[in-house]
Amino acid sequence: MELKQQLKLSQQLIMTPQLQQAIKLLQMSRMELSELVQEELLENPVLEDGPDPRESSVNVEEAATAEVQAHEAKKEEIDWERYLENQSNEAPMPSIRRGTDDEMPGFEATLSTAEDLTDHLGWQLRMGDFVDDERRFAALVIGNLDDNGYLKIEGVPPEEVVPRLASESGLNPEDAEEVLAMIQQFDPLSVAARSLEECLMIQAKHFGMDELVLRVISDHLSDLEKRHYPAVAKALGCPLDEVYDVAQIIAELEPRPARCFQTEEPRYIVPDVYVHRVGDDYYVVANDDGMPKLKISGFYRSAMADNPKAKEYIQDKLRSAQWLIRSIDQRRKTIVKVTECIVEKQRDFFDKGIEHLKPMILRDVAETVGMHESTISRVTSNKYVHTPRGTFELKYFFNSAIKRDHHTDIASESVKQAIKTIISGEDSKAPLSDQRIVEILGEDDIQIARRTVAKYREMLGILSSSKRKKYF
Repeated sequence: MELKQQLKLSQQLIMTPQLQQAIKLLQMSRMELSELVQEELLENPVLEDGPDPRESSVNVEEAATAEVQAHEAKKEEIDWERYLENQSNEAPMPSIRRGTDDEMPGFEATLSTAEDLTDHLGWQLRMGDFVDDERRFAALVIGNLDDNGYLKIEGVPPEEVVPRLASESGLNPEDAEEVLAMIQQFDPLSVAARSLEECLMIQAKHFGMDELVLRVISDHLSDLEKRHYPAVAKALGCPLDEVYDVAQIIAELEPRPARCFQTEEPRYIVPDVYVHRVGDDYYVVANDDGMPKLKISGFYRSAMADNPKAKEYIQDKLRSAQWLIRSIDQRRKTIVKVTECIVEKQRDFFDKGIEHLKPMILRDVAETVGMHESTISRVTSNKYVHTPRGTFELKYFFNSAIKRDHHTDIASESVKQAIKTIISGEDSKAPLSDQRIVEILGEDDIQIARRTVAKYREMLGILSSSKRKKYF
């Protein structure tokens, strides 16, 4: 063996930092992009937010292209005098419109946060007559409530929760049960219950319901859930009509005590593109409102004139700013281009509705616009389009195909809509089984398996036929 040097020429793909940034921008949601731009405005002194778009009609694409071409012509040196003279007239990237009362936040957006369950129970605890160890135990109980108001500790059986919390607080287990019973009488009633049965039983006793209701809750709750009313009537030795009455009474109780305290904030969607219908044609327009209007600052002319170190620093920041402006503009163009392709391929959906949504996969769009499937996937993730038929995520238009013998294939979303329509028109006292829905769909030449109907029904949040049936 011997060591020697050898030259070898090879080619390989390397993702430059600029390309990585472009890919990262492409898959960002609108909110994430806005946050990134704000961070860049703080970190890069060369970038600045330009004036209102109504004050200028200069095309951002032309401005950004001029910057990139100037940079590529002289990579090591930039003609600053000429560059900064051009910058005074440039105005890239649309920005937030300002100054109109109609665009001020609504009244609900100025309100403070609502009181949550923990604060509400903590206030009642402070108003109660508890000693120190009881307060410690009660605080542990309140701190271990789930979103529905039940007392649960992950990995701990329900019967061991109270002894564990009593041990941690230094309270006698028997006293702990009494303190828990007092907490369960707080508002909302039956909060800190350890099971659905306990939750309903607390409410039934509080409202003074009769013995038959209490027996059904304690012994036959599972049969009641499955609507096995005859079995409950037989076990209790009472008429079926009385079981129906009991079921109605229990249905009026609250199975989720913390329902009124669930403070999940509404999620607002800002579309990335708009689809407007003008006559018989559809036009795709990018939504540029709310995005800062990036441009290159001319403030640093004097700093570059006499200071070589400042000039080198600003030159680096300038290249970064140029690439960011170019990447954002390219992202905008790509989203518009992909949306235009979707509108073209799903024209029947926009004209006639969801029933006419066509099967479509990423490859269909990728081949049309000349991009890779991974690029289309990034473009359509977390991007929304506002159309005359509502606001949809771009991924909504990509559906698997359901085969039909004598017609063109149908999209899976259209089948879901068909299932929803069929169930909405059924007799509530004789709901349609999944097999019957399969047969009805088959009459329209839609051939799918029963398990597929069950899967789509569950995705739509629709119960099975046995649980949809109404007995009274």
